[in-house]
Amino acid sequence: MERARENIAGREKDGPAARHTKVETELELLVHGVGGTTPEKMLGDPRTVRITGDDTAAVFRRADHAQDAPAGHEPVQEAYVWCNLTSGDGTRALWLLLLPFMVVNLAHWMRPAARGGPRAVRLYGLLVRLTALTLTVLLVAAASEVALDLVAWQCAGVADCARRHSWLAFLSPAESGDAWWSLPGRRLALAALVPTALTLLLWYLSHRTWSAYESHQPMSRDPEPETDDSALAQPGFWYGRRLVARLRAAHTAAGLLTVAAAVAAPAARFDHRSGGPATLDVLSRLLAVALLGCAAAAVGVVCRRGRSENRLDQTLDRHLVRRLPLGALALLLLTVVYAGWSRPGWRSAGRLPGDAAFGSLMLAQGLLVVLLAAVAHDLHRRHPDPRAAMRGLGGPAVALLACALGGVMSGGLAQRVADWLDGTRALLDGPPVLLTWQASTIPPVLAALLALAALLARRTALLARAERDRVRREHPGEPEDPSRTRGIAHARAMAALTDRVPLAVAVLSAATLLLGAAALTCALVSGTSPEGAARRTDDVVRWAAEISQTFGSWLVGFGFLLIVTWGRRAYKDASARRTIGILWDVGTFWPRAAHPFAPPCYAERAVPDLTWRTATWTRRTGGRLVLSGHSQGSVLAAAAAWQLTPSVRRRVALLTYGSPLERLYGRWFPAHFGPHALVALHRDIACWRNLYRLTDPIGGPIRLPGDRGPDVDPEPLRDPLVYGRTPEHPLPAPILAHSDYQADPAFARERARLLDRLHADVPGQRPEAGQAM
Repeated sequence: MERARENIAGREKDGPAARHTKVETELELLVHGVGGTTPEKMLGDPRTVRITGDDTAAVFRRADHAQDAPAGHEPVQEAYVWCNLTSGDGTRALWLLLLPFMVVNLAHWMRPAARGGPRAVRLYGLLVRLTALTLTVLLVAAASEVALDLVAWQCAGVADCARRHSWLAFLSPAESGDAWWSLPGRRLALAALVPTALTLLLWYLSHRTWSAYESHQPMSRDPEPETDDSALAQPGFWYGRRLVARLRAAHTAAGLLTVAAAVAAPAARFDHRSGGPATLDVLSRLLAVALLGCAAAAVGVVCRRGRSENRLDQTLDRHLVRRLPLGALALLLLTVVYAGWSRPGWRSAGRLPGDAAFGSLMLAQGLLVVLLAAVAHDLHRRHPDPRAAMRGLGGPAVALLACALGGVMSGGLAQRVADWLDGTRALLDGPPVLLTWQASTIPPVLAALLALAALLARRTALLARAERDRVRREHPGEPEDPSRTRGIAHARAMAALTDRVPLAVAVLSAATLLLGAAALTCALVSGTSPEGAARRTDDVVRWAAEISQTFGSWLVGFGFLLIVTWGRRAYKDASARRTIGILWDVGTFWPRAAHPFAPPCYAERAVPDLTWRTATWTRRTGGRLVLSGHSQGSVLAAAAAWQLTPSVRRRVALLTYGSPLERLYGRWFPAHFGPHALVALHRDIACWRNLYRLTDPIGGPIRLPGDRGPDVDPEPLRDPLVYGRTPEHPLPAPILAHSDYQADPAFARERARLLDRLHADVPGQRPEAGQAM
């Protein structure tokens, strides 16, 4: 970056005339894919300069092309580098803890395509937002379970446990001699600092990323008649600033109210007993009414307003955003004071009523997912899309998996802390029974996935065998190399596994729903762990219950520790942080429409960047521009093309390669990348070509219906470029799969074809002196 600044400073020192000695009429704007890269690799030149942008995302050129357009017919190349949007400093490691929030946010965008059903569409978004709210409550409830129940209530209330952990001595009545902090209510009030700090941390992270990502306003444009295109063409699609602020206030309030309820419930239960203090009893009821009223207000905020995409909504509900969380915080402080009041005879015993809380949350999530599935089925039935994943039920399935992931993380945290506090499992009652039943469902789910993996492995082997014959037919007259044939066929068969992902998600979500319902029912009916419920059954059932409970508990804890360890490594290691960034490249493309604590949407910065650069260059030069996107970069390029005005779109060509536009986005997000939207994009831009390989596990054809298909999708590229050794390739050519599309000669031919098809009746105009690039 420092070298780039020096080069730019040198150019500016030489004056504007030195910068523009040749008129630019052709430009190729390159956009890289997942994982990121460097401008030097993208442009194939070790000397690059930054044209515009900052250290987070910027546009680069070759140093020679920054002053002069290239000779001959080659277009000027610019590289848009956006990898730092998803793999920046060490705080990005904290995003791993937000994984369930990111997944449920994806479910919002997976609704089936529907035209003419606005009520069903709004209902779909509302159900996803409510499901997201339950995930916030679940996370804070898990932190409250650990801090309030396991540590402050159970361990500090048992002398032997407090003796094992000397740092709890001042909270233990036996160890401290009934000191001031040893009263149960005061222990709970002090322990409430942990879930409160977690809630405030989530608020801080969301506010910080909101200021950095949602603050980038898209390019303003004159009002235009509404079209029947994708919603991605709406001017306010990439500007969700108002909604995220509202949701952040509601979720923060919900988290603080969850902590308040966890503190108040044990004290209120003691005060409501016969003969309890009348004053505290009345106070507890008034406090309960206030907590319910504030909770209703938070839910109302979530239900009240969805996204506003047809215009740039720059309004901020400042009073709501400030007063709702502050009101919840004030109620939490009142609750802490109430719980800390002296109550003679109050002693902590057993566990807090966590089963009722977690059971209610789990039941609410299940009902929301079932309702969401009904709405999604209705939307898909109205306008069936045969390519849509799981026949339109992808969104409900993903929302269910987000809830399951939140449950696993919550159960894993509780299990590990309980084992740490009471390694003998003889002193404490441990976490709620429901969490133990949830953990016991993991081995059966894994067994179902293993069976599916075996089935897919068999199908892949059969497909690889069939591909060998196709590979032989594609290279007639060449000496056959059996190992080479097997390698190519295996690469194609493995790439085809991507199309089996809907089946895997369907099996996983169905098993999760059925086993989750069984776990909830068994926990409520038995009131004890699976091992305890199976004591009077047959030996086989008892043995299976013990194995499932033990193995499930171990897996839950291992999974939680794995996430923590990976996050710690990513905090210190930039390469590990970049690996996490690859996950976010796919998962955080979409705006935060359902959960404000999800990792931020990098496209709310990247898409306006590309739109601004494309619009300003075409307006200044009148030249021809090719948006050239690889992998995830092709999705960004398509989104930027949608955001251009119709007049600019007709002067822009789209070149995509290794693109998941239809294979992943079109199937999983049919409302925004379905056939209707892609046909509209093809109609509005000047021209479009899409390159793909049969060995590519990510990219694929666009599959436009009718006679439009061949215009966009040529025949798949050869991979490898040559089968055997040739004079031009004396060494074996590699199987490129998803990489190095530009190394194929077909790439340059297709780019030249696009430039020829672009209409450039007016020659490019030289910019006036002093005009910026």
